[in-house]
Amino acid sequence: MQLTLTGKQTEIGEALRQHVENTLGSILDKYFKTAIEAHVVVSKEAYRSRAEISIHIGRGIVVNARAAASEAYAAFDAGAERLAKQLRRYKRRLRDHHAKARESAAALGERVTDYVLAPIGDEGEAEGEEPEMDGANGAPAVIAEMSTELPMLTVGEAAMRMDLAEASVLLFRNRSHGELNLVYRRTDGNIGWIDPELDPARRTRRSAS
Repeated sequence: MQLTLTGKQTEIGEALRQHVENTLGSILDKYFKTAIEAHVVVSKEAYRSRAEISIHIGRGIVVNARAAASEAYAAFDAGAERLAKQLRRYKRRLRDHHAKARESAAALGERVTDYVLAPIGDEGEAEGEEPEMDGANGAPAVIAEMSTELPMLTVGEAAMRMDLAEASVLLFRNRSHGELNLVYRRTDGNIGWIDPELDPARRTRRSAS
């Protein structure tokens, strides 16, 4: 596994680097040995240290964990503990999903474009100044765009990926019928699922046409 360790406003000494490498190696040996790469960022914020861990463990599967503490070692250890807990929770399903992805080309999904848009109504704008918009269609200005994978998943797999990545939303194609679906994290802590295929009005319009 390739490891990248970065420090922001903090020194990354050889002892901390070795601790990070040994800890992640131990976790992955126990739960998921085929991890591809890991990125760890340790930063200093006022009187606290923050550690952000991101591990790419398979095609389209990223596990993110973060934590803060009074010093760098404690922050990383707390983040690593959270990472281990996530991998432990999904250990069997991750291995099954990894095996299916190797066997089925359909599991690789398709490529789509992911856009980053400028915020609308930023409080920092001068009074009376209009937010930056794209004159062609009235949409917010595009700051960046990138190619990303739109995976073909079951609802359970999509919920697992979103949880592992600590994301708030995940768009995917439902493996059972090929339609675009979306899972998202609700404010009550539960996971929401939007499936147009299950919309009775949509099915009625489709059968009428």
